[in-house]
Amino acid sequence: MRADAWLLDVTEESAPGAADLTPLDAHERERAAAFRRPVDRHLYTVAHLALRTLLAGLLGARPADLVFGREPCPCCGAPHGRPVLATPGPPPLHFSLSHTPGLVLVATAPVPVGADVEHRPTPASVRDLVSVLHPRERAEIEAEPEGEPRAAALGRIWARKEAYLKGLGTGLGRDLALDDLGGDPVRESGRHPAGWAVRDLLCGPRHHGAVALRTLGTGTEPAPGTSPGPESESGSASGSASGAEPRLHRFPSLAALRAEPPAPIRE
Repeated sequence: MRADAWLLDVTEESAPGAADLTPLDAHERERAAAFRRPVDRHLYTVAHLALRTLLAGLLGARPADLVFGREPCPCCGAPHGRPVLATPGPPPLHFSLSHTPGLVLVATAPVPVGADVEHRPTPASVRDLVSVLHPRERAEIEAEPEGEPRAAALGRIWARKEAYLKGLGTGLGRDLALDDLGGDPVRESGRHPAGWAVRDLLCGPRHHGAVALRTLGTGTEPAPGTSPGPESESGSASGSASGAEPRLHRFPSLAALRAEPPAPIRE
């Protein structure tokens, strides 16, 4: 199995409060109920229902039967690191979930993986956000013309950064200035943290997405495999066809995913 990225457009989902919460566990329902705004509660709910639908399809299980846990945090050792399946394979299945208003992104792979999708930051926010990044990232962003080009450069790098940190299991607990995720992810991959392959995803004109995949052994990329979906394509904007490229599956809604979930993966 290779890395797969599953992108759901949830802008036309049913009204907040209409989702069936039956497949979610008690912790997920408690988290959902804690959101003050119904729209945020609904996005969280749809994202976690999508995650359960995808993983259950890949594992040949029922969505409600999946049990999640957390790895130890690499920063402090506490149990709030990367989310994992409490009863993993075989075959091994790692995942990462991200959501932003209108979109839900899930990445799956046989090795640790991180995913992030972001709405493009506003030009006015660039100055504050860029100040916390790696010096080479800052220079790359500030070399762009002010306005939308600079905001797009920040959005692209920020999505890569969060995907990598989620793959590590640290999240934003790691200093954002430590790692350089700029440049072309294929031609300049040596800039990126060793042992990780980072790829951009085409998520629309106003969104940026990325997947970070931990490489196997000494630079070996995950082997290709198959995971069906109603619409699949190469996920990277770089045009490379290496084994690190996630295959991108697009779904117009949660209902579409439920109607055609992925087939179980083969060992």
